[in-house]
Amino acid sequence: MSFIIWVATLGMVLLVLALTSSYLRWTPVTTAVVCLGLGIGLGPAGLGLLQLPISSSRGWMEHLTEAAVLFSLFVSGLKLRLPLHHQRWKIAFLLAGPVMLLCIGGVTLLLHYGMNLGWGVSVLIGAILAPTDPVLATLVQVSDAQDYDGVRFGLSGEAGLNDGVAFPFVLLGLLLMQHTTGIGQSLGGWLTGSVLWAVPAGLLSGYWMGRGLGQLTLYLRIRNEDSTISPNDYLTLALIALAYFFAELIHAYGFLAVFAAGLGLRQAEARTSTDQAEPAEHLVQPVVGHQHLAPEHAVKGNVESLEEAQVAAGIMLGDMLAFGSLVERAMEVFLVTLLGVVLIEHWDWRALIVAGALFLLIRPLSVVLMPWDKLLDYQQRVLIGWFGIRGIGSLYYLFYCLSHDLSPSTGELIINLTVSVVALSILLHGVTTQPILARYRR
Repeated sequence: MSFIIWVATLGMVLLVLALTSSYLRWTPVTTAVVCLGLGIGLGPAGLGLLQLPISSSRGWMEHLTEAAVLFSLFVSGLKLRLPLHHQRWKIAFLLAGPVMLLCIGGVTLLLHYGMNLGWGVSVLIGAILAPTDPVLATLVQVSDAQDYDGVRFGLSGEAGLNDGVAFPFVLLGLLLMQHTTGIGQSLGGWLTGSVLWAVPAGLLSGYWMGRGLGQLTLYLRIRNEDSTISPNDYLTLALIALAYFFAELIHAYGFLAVFAAGLGLRQAEARTSTDQAEPAEHLVQPVVGHQHLAPEHAVKGNVESLEEAQVAAGIMLGDMLAFGSLVERAMEVFLVTLLGVVLIEHWDWRALIVAGALFLLIRPLSVVLMPWDKLLDYQQRVLIGWFGIRGIGSLYYLFYCLSHDLSPSTGELIINLTVSVVALSILLHGVTTQPILARYRR
């Protein structure tokens, strides 16, 4: 019976969003805010239709949030078309590196000195809350592969990179909490394995897998004349799964590998075009159900002037972006609704202090301190400083930590602060994002 209620609830939430989408477009409210409110209304604090005991559901919630982040990271990588040596990548690297480290440090100091928490749990919560979320930050990221705006490109690259870069510090927090003796040797192993090896190995393995499989796929489709009939959703799932598996096999970070696989596949597409100003999926308009049509009827428009590789790449990238974005949106709706269900039960007023410091002080100052040169003007720096949206990635780290034998009091503290800060981020950023972006566009 509970399964039927969950299915009915999800259907009702999706129906509400479908019927109100045209209205929501003109209001300063994102879909995530609506889902959060619906979750609260359907949960124990409202109608009482849904309940989600975190202690008994942490296993499947960890995998569900992980899957959501993986799809979002892959789609983010597919949208970033600039060569890796382009100057705008510096924005993403500074945000995902120094800015995120300063955020972890700032939250850690606040929790340790301001709330008298131990160093281990302070580092752990700081790492959980530090990454900008790739799922909920979709509105502030690039709209397509031809969007090179400094703010949106930087935030997209940051969201793709920092979920993996934050993971070593989640492990560091767990390490500090679980080891009281021999910590020096443990820290040496952490630095070598979790930072110096796992980060670059994840990026490189994913990038070359995505680029290599992308080139191989295009070659085979052109050779076998099946550019319009191959199942690109299968390719999406295969590349995400294989990049993640291989990275975990060599003890690298799967999140970074999946994001880099999307980047590599995009670079394989860019090599098919002599004029790299326009992505291939903008030049090709496949008909719905093109996999079941004859090649001459599968694509609309004038494609005679395009090379066969461009047609194959355009269909492949278009299908993969559409499929990945669909899964990403569905996961967002479901998970944010679940967050609303548990929010009142796990609300912690101390989250107001943590969220206020992180959103209004720590991240904005961290952004201002970076050497941006002429990459960003003052207005763009202010925007990036504000758009540090926390979401599904933080929830994944939360459930990951709960599987590591934390004490009941520590586990409850981490649950309450994480759930409350993420909900505050959804609310604050959800009601400000669209008005701020509209002003920025003008």
